[in-house]
Order: sequence, then C-alpha cells, then structure tokens
Amino acid sequence: MDRDQSVGERIDAGTAVRREVLGDAHVDRATAAVTDLTAEFQQFITDYAWGGIWTRPGLDRRSRSMITLTALIARGHHEELALHVRAARRNGLTVGEIKEVILQNAIYCGVPDANTAFRIAQQVLDADRDPQAQGQHHDGDDTVEHPPGDRPGEHRP
Repeated sequence: MDRDQSVGERIDAGTAVRREVLGDAHVDRATAAVTDLTAEFQQFITDYAWGGIWTRPGLDRRSRSMITLTALIARGHHEELALHVRAARRNGLTVGEIKEVILQNAIYCGVPDANTAFRIAQQVLDADRDPQAQGQHHDGDDTVEHPPGDRPGEHRP
C-alpha cells in the first residue's frame, strides 16, 4: 500500500482496478446493492484489497489471479471461485493455465476440492462462451455457482 496516497486516492485506484478485474456490470451491481450496513465494508475492501493490494507493483494481475484462485480453492470458497475464474480470464490467463492452477491445487488442496473447482470453472467457461447463457447466469440461472454480489441484492468485494 502506498503510504503517500490518501484514502480517497486508494479508493479511486481500487475502484478502477476492481472494474478492470471484475467488470463494470459486477461492480455496478455491488455498488447499487450497498446498504447502511455494508457501506463501510465496501469502502474497506475497495481501499485495502483493491486499492492497497491489487494495485501494488510487486506482482502482475495474472499472478494475483492465480494466487486468488488457489486461495479460494484451498479455503473452499466455491461461491466466489466462479467470479475469479472470470476475472482470471479478464487478467489474461488462458483456459490451459486455469486448468494447470486447478491441477496444482489437486495436489496441495485435495482432489475433491479440485474436482469442485473444475466443475465450477467449466460452468463459467461454458456460460462465457454462450452469450445467452451468460445473460441467464446473471439473471438467476441455478446451474452455475453464483458468487456473492453476483446475485441481485448481494455484496461482493
């Protein structure tokens, strides 16, 4: 985190990175769903996670995406994995590289976790190839894991 930046500057930088990584539609939904209860949390994650960590020069976004996929698989955060598979593609990871990340995780996180990750990744990749399915995904298609904040009325960092 750049100590010379103000909180406002980090939030602005974080918002820009968040939009580039997760997409405008996701960020717009998350922003529209902010409540009095969640407003400070949304500001915190935009400042700290997106503005303070994702903007650091020490790792490129491709590497950060690989690390994030690994963390989500390892911790069993399957509902967020779909969002970050999509983000990894936006950050330049190929389908083959995503496959390799999941295979690596089969060894260190476990075969059942990798099996679930492959299922979720396949659903996301299939939905992203089919524009009609992609629209359905965001409008309530229950065949794809929906990350928090990707569902109407929910919040996601």
